[in-house]
Amino acid sequence: MLGDKSILNNLILYEVYVRNHGPNGTFDDVTRDFGRIKSLGVDVIWLMPIHPIGEKNKKGSLGCPYSIKDYRKINPEYGSFDDFKKLLGEAHQRDLKLMIDVVYNHTSHDSVLVDEHPDYFHRDEHGIPMTTVPVWSDVIDLKHPNISLQEYLIDTLCSWVRMGVDGFRCDVASIIPIEFWLEAKARVEEINPDVIWLAESVHASWVIERRQNGMNAHCDAELYRAFDLTYDYDIWPIWQAAVRGDVPVKRYLEMVEFQKGIYPQDAIKMRCVENHDNPRIMALAPNEVSAKAWTAFEIFNRGAFLLYAGQESGADHTPSLFDIDKVVWGDYRLENWIRRLLNIKKRDIFINGTQQFLAADPAIQAIWCDADSMLFGIFNVSNVKQPIPCSLPDGKYYDLISENEVEVKHHNLFMEDTSAYVFEISADFIPLNMEFDLLEVK
Repeated sequence: MLGDKSILNNLILYEVYVRNHGPNGTFDDVTRDFGRIKSLGVDVIWLMPIHPIGEKNKKGSLGCPYSIKDYRKINPEYGSFDDFKKLLGEAHQRDLKLMIDVVYNHTSHDSVLVDEHPDYFHRDEHGIPMTTVPVWSDVIDLKHPNISLQEYLIDTLCSWVRMGVDGFRCDVASIIPIEFWLEAKARVEEINPDVIWLAESVHASWVIERRQNGMNAHCDAELYRAFDLTYDYDIWPIWQAAVRGDVPVKRYLEMVEFQKGIYPQDAIKMRCVENHDNPRIMALAPNEVSAKAWTAFEIFNRGAFLLYAGQESGADHTPSLFDIDKVVWGDYRLENWIRRLLNIKKRDIFINGTQQFLAADPAIQAIWCDADSMLFGIFNVSNVKQPIPCSLPDGKYYDLISENEVEVKHHNLFMEDTSAYVFEISADFIPLNMEFDLLEVK
């Protein structure tokens, strides 16, 4: 069992799609980029699936990495096993952990398991392997539970851990029986008790839909029995609506607060503002100030944080899963800004402290406090141009993001074209004239 899980509250993960990361789309490209990635403050590199991709019924010119032909082999497009081991060794030499994608709900239509173990698959009334998610036409579903299948999959996980892999991001973990994950975790812990388990938990609406149709689906609270981290998809649609301006920001903050009461006390969310399945924040938000403010807030928010490769360049295009579609790196224009934010995230206060929201409109205001210190953050998610009423006493404050001095006058803070400030303030600070009762009916 991973020791004190609270240390994961300021964990920084970095998602890489090998095919589109570098000029050649290889492990070596990624390995050469480790120094830069590490310098950002990243702890864990997550590689999207590294296995051979199915040809039958593939999507696009090259197929989707989540349509896997063989869980125990390496995609030759990326390199060899030796290249992967070199990447793994280089990651560990730089004190980076390496997480790989686990896709145990489905395989490609031409998976090596189809002929060897036909009983492993869901089948239609004609006996043909099928998917239970029609839009995923390039894959067929594994049929859980099955003891033989379970042993095969868990043995595969164990072999990757023996090789040195440090964690697993588990695709659509919510629709695989929790009993499978509990057994997998127990077996893996016999080899390495510090392996990190990240569940791609799914939208609440999908949990409801699958249950109504007689299919398995676990909510996040159930997944925490086996996983260290879960996705933020339970409240993701509300977050996206808040970013677009379709719902009040307060509604989203209420949902973040609600999470504190419905999950185990040590439950940790993985926050992000973009990933390979969703629009880049620069495309979702109405302007760059808002995009950066939401990024800064989610780093400041409770839980681990995921960077998606290209975010540090302000990319606005989500690369295709099915074709060569390279990240446009440019001059890495947001790299130093993100580095400073992640450096703030590394403070112990995000592990040992408590979070409180002070305001949602016209800008998010929040504090983190522990026995010895306090951080005050203000995030201009609405791109407000006029002075913002601020709970800080008048005076000058050092902004940890811009590394400049900022003045509060008459309890107002001016943020024109500025996305966020984070100040270190006195631990005995008491908010001024701020009334913000989350989850309270007036």
